[in-house]
Amino acid sequence: MKLEQTNRIIIKIGSALLFNETSGSLNKEWLNSLAEDVKYLRENDKEVIIVSSGAIAMGAKDLDLDMKNMKMDMNQAVSAVGQIHLMGSFKSAFEKNEIKISQILLTLDDTEQRRRSINARRTIDTLLKLGIVPVVNENDTIATSEIRYGDNDRLASRVAQITSADCLILLSNINGLYSADPSTDEDVKLINKVSEIDKDIEKMIGQSISDYGKGGMKTKIQAAKTAMLSGCHLAITNGSIMRPVKSLFEGRPCTWFEPTKTPLAARKQWIAGTMKPVGKIIIDDGAVDALKKGSSLLPAGVKSVEGNFERGDVIEVLSSDQNKIGIGLAGYAAEESIKIMGHKSDEIADILSYSYREEMIHKDDLVLI
Repeated sequence: MKLEQTNRIIIKIGSALLFNETSGSLNKEWLNSLAEDVKYLRENDKEVIIVSSGAIAMGAKDLDLDMKNMKMDMNQAVSAVGQIHLMGSFKSAFEKNEIKISQILLTLDDTEQRRRSINARRTIDTLLKLGIVPVVNENDTIATSEIRYGDNDRLASRVAQITSADCLILLSNINGLYSADPSTDEDVKLINKVSEIDKDIEKMIGQSISDYGKGGMKTKIQAAKTAMLSGCHLAITNGSIMRPVKSLFEGRPCTWFEPTKTPLAARKQWIAGTMKPVGKIIIDDGAVDALKKGSSLLPAGVKSVEGNFERGDVIEVLSSDQNKIGIGLAGYAAEESIKIMGHKSDEIADILSYSYREEMIHKDDLVLI
């Protein structure tokens, strides 16, 4: 994949890249070079999201604890200490490149529950519009074993899914997916492109575990499956060098996993095929014409609301003569929709005393029939 083909890029950083395994200290020089990479991407008009590990490792280092032998409750407590230091390190490195960052903490529930994932998406979208780079980490302080990802490869793929990113880069300590284990087989070949994860690809998967990060190729392939279903290209590349992202787009060896559809097409397929509508919105003829031309549904074009739905639920869109126009994700709950229907978008805040958005249904959340 070429840089000019991308729009929204997610970079996943593992703990093993952030820390020197011998000394346990932060690789400040490497983090500074990553910040330079992010500046390079932004100068090329790319939106950038970072998914980073490292809070527990940094907390253990600060408290002089052996993280190999810590139980869940200790991990949670240590991550609360380490998160402060981790974000401080990111802030210092990125400020040198005149980049503002923000912190987003997520759990498995946050990305699998529709309303939470919508809220996360909107927050990240707003931060990107403000020119701020979101730095996402798993919320280890509250996550139990039942709601944890356990590795940030899969977290990164879910962030790619909920934000409709078109490129996810997994920075690893290996160049990509090999035909066999490169540590035991001298005749291995690097797989440059994967368009389908079949049984032959899964046979190539090995395991690797370092002191600072758990996972290996197995979790990366799982992440690739999620990304590809979401219309997102995924790259596995060696991130241990300086300026790893710039080097990737300049042709450094890697494995690209290539989807067959775009993120928007994948999102609309998900809306159309996986959820049952729980309410209806009836719109006027002007709104029907606007939707067919690719516009979002604004409250001014809504004539009536039926059903008891919440924000983020799937609802049907009908014309005034009850013909089904499409389905989409509600931008407001039924009770709120009734209050603002027929009004202009700039009146929403006065009517409700708050405003989530201008649209009743955003065009990216709408599938026409």
